[in-house]
Amino acid sequence: FSFRKLWAFTGPGFLMSIAYLDPGNIESDLQSGAVAGFKLLWVLLLATVIGLLLQRLAARLGVVTGLHLAEVCHRQYQKFPRIILWLMVELAIIGSDMQEVIGSAIAINLLSMGKIPLWGGVLITIADTFVFLFLDKYGLRKLEAFFGLLITIMALTFGYEYITVKPNQEKLLQGLFIPYCKDCGTPQLEQAVGIVGAVIMPHNMYLHSALVKSRQVNRADKREVREANKYFFIESCIALFVSFIINIFVVTVFAEAFFDKSNADVHQVCANSSSPHSSLFPNNNETLEVDIYKGGVVLGCYFGPAALYIWAIGILAAGQSSTMTGTYSGQFVMEGFLNLRWSRFARVLLTRSIAVTPTLFVAIFQDVEHLTGMNDFLNVLMSLQLPFALIPVLTFTSLPSVMHDFANGLFWKVAGGLLILLICCINMYFVVAYVMSLQNLGLYIGAAVLSVVYLSFVAYLV
Repeated sequence: FSFRKLWAFTGPGFLMSIAYLDPGNIESDLQSGAVAGFKLLWVLLLATVIGLLLQRLAARLGVVTGLHLAEVCHRQYQKFPRIILWLMVELAIIGSDMQEVIGSAIAINLLSMGKIPLWGGVLITIADTFVFLFLDKYGLRKLEAFFGLLITIMALTFGYEYITVKPNQEKLLQGLFIPYCKDCGTPQLEQAVGIVGAVIMPHNMYLHSALVKSRQVNRADKREVREANKYFFIESCIALFVSFIINIFVVTVFAEAFFDKSNADVHQVCANSSSPHSSLFPNNNETLEVDIYKGGVVLGCYFGPAALYIWAIGILAAGQSSTMTGTYSGQFVMEGFLNLRWSRFARVLLTRSIAVTPTLFVAIFQDVEHLTGMNDFLNVLMSLQLPFALIPVLTFTSLPSVMHDFANGLFWKVAGGLLILLICCINMYFVVAYVMSLQNLGLYIGAAVLSVVYLSFVAYLV
């Protein structure tokens, strides 16, 4: 083992880990803390470990073949299923991008004390994504260092909230290591499913398999390939451990401060602290519901304006970093599936436009206080796309014709298959619960028809 070699391979895993820290994840964290307290921390731990094992498969595919997942799909699938698969992955990227851009816009709105509207924040996010991408011209290591800086900002800001709120350490450890949820009902179960859906992202498999290609590996030398696989896995472990700690900060802050609180409790505290946002919370005894925006507001009411602004800086760092990795994912997926050879600027412009156009419409016509419904819908959309990343990555890493001596053994095939089945079942439950909550017969029928088509295509991939 050599720390110098580990440093040489460090970078791709941290870029990949940003998908575990995007605004969709942060929102899922704070809601699970507010709804279930410390009881679902073990679900977050389990989802992160499963995510790590699946990312390992994606990284191995890129290292061994010298091709990323989208390129292997282009070679292995017929034209029609390949186009369908590309559209499904593109949908997942659009859904994730919308959450990231809206998250950044909400942070900008909070930092400007409401002076910059949501649509203004979206336009700023679009512009600065292009600016940050020019960092790429100065070399990948500088870009990776910049992403490292953004992760550090998230760790410091959410760590500040953690130190300010001082969560109960005994309850934290119990929640992490005792897989049990006492007195939990449907809301807590839906939060548990939401955590899994938010943590394991479909486009992240495509991204990670492409990022590892940035390191020179002599693929004719099995020892060198084995060494690269080892160091990329160690780096992924470190990166996901850091992202897990940051997620823990968010869950425990909201578990300690806002679990079992009613709207009236928060309304009273906000009114006493002369917060301009006290009208956000009706003066009734219904359980408090929070999202990224309201979460920042209640932190400001309880712990002072500094907590609100530091929270917004953390969300901005999360939104900016994940927006850029979303842009990279869009590029790699479009390049690989369609075998496009465009200029970098043209590719970025197209992938940004596809994702940002619907986001801009949402920002113009939707109020900043009422975005939770859209976030739930986008989580459902991404949950549905998971099989279109997980099944191909397990299939190709199990094929000796693709991976040669590095193909998955029987254990990885069985364990990977069971993990993917478990994740898909959890996410299907999430989707069914979401559709049932809409209480509309027409939507039920439409969802049933789409389910038949969807499950048929998943069966084809299997």
